[in-house]
Amino acid sequence: MSEAPVLYLIVCAAPPAQRIGELAELLAADGWRVCLIATPIAATWLHRDELAAQTGHPVRADWRRPGDPEPHPPADAVAVVPATFNTLNKWAAGASDTLALGILNEMLGAGPPIHVFPRVNAALAAHPAYRPNLRRLREAGVVVHDGDVLRSPDEMTPSRWAAVVDAIRQARSRG
Repeated sequence: MSEAPVLYLIVCAAPPAQRIGELAELLAADGWRVCLIATPIAATWLHRDELAAQTGHPVRADWRRPGDPEPHPPADAVAVVPATFNTLNKWAAGASDTLALGILNEMLGAGPPIHVFPRVNAALAAHPAYRPNLRRLREAGVVVHDGDVLRSPDEMTPSRWAAVVDAIRQARSRG
């Protein structure tokens, strides 16, 4: 029997991040080995030790030192949940000033399926850079999902997380 596929779950600093353990649990139940990578601010919101115990992998937010072993197995797929305005725009521009962005840029070139679930408020979504940058990511092969999937944390019901799991499951079945 082969090992379960690996999903890099990139977590940005938006309210749903505070409940990312629920999503990681559902993804694991769906057959994924989940490796969490957080933006620097999101990392301060997470219970990293608990999430590491839950997933069996360290929650990464910092670059590893040269010569240090890679703490995560290679990714079969990537999901950015929640994806913020800042991360999406910097990623589309090719910035790699955080580990999360560095991994996203590398994965874009490596070819695994990448799913993005934005959590961007209406004012930021109206910014002139936002839509062209989403288009640029789509043209590069990223699947950008409807931002309404992720609402405020009090609305992060199991059915909303299930929509994320279903979308990611479709990536696995195509792979």
